[in-house]
Amino acid sequence: MAVKKFVVGSFGDEAVLFPAVKKVRTAGYKIHDIYTPFPVHGLDHAMGLRETSLHTAGFVYGITGTTTALSFMSWVFNVDWPLNIGGKPHFPLPAFIPITFELTVLFAAVGMVMTFCYLCQLMPGVKKHIFNPRQTDDKFVMVIEVTNRTKEEELKSYLSGVGAEDINTQVAEAGWWYGRFDQEENLLELDPAAPVKA
Repeated sequence: MAVKKFVVGSFGDEAVLFPAVKKVRTAGYKIHDIYTPFPVHGLDHAMGLRETSLHTAGFVYGITGTTTALSFMSWVFNVDWPLNIGGKPHFPLPAFIPITFELTVLFAAVGMVMTFCYLCQLMPGVKKHIFNPRQTDDKFVMVIEVTNRTKEEELKSYLSGVGAEDINTQVAEAGWWYGRFDQEENLLELDPAAPVKA
């Protein structure tokens, strides 16, 4: 597990959080993530996140569905089991359109949902560290990774200066793992003074 140290700052209002994100990035600190109780328009751009490629993946999945449908029906009616049905052609494209459309939509929908769940690390049994129990209620939580070049106390005072209300240091798993939220984490037993991974 990639256990790292984080400085966590809580904000009570998005109007305070938004300019704080820009200031923290300008100061050169590494923002691990920001948790908000509702979507904040423009926050992804303020964090410097690139635009998602999910729509490109959806197009690829859709083309895969179209190709699969047309290839399979062509193979069935021309190679595997060619039938002469009233003199109709073996490749009746207009008759193939409904099935092709349905498979295109099916591949695109299922593929995009699975890709979204993978990228967002959402699935049954996946557990992630909760930095603040009120991060999905009424608090905006900014999590900054502490690297070898980060001065922790200086970072805390900087967060306080940009409007953070509650600031603390946490040692946590940076990614996700399988587990249950009704069981305690073993991360709390780790030594906070252990070397920090950059």
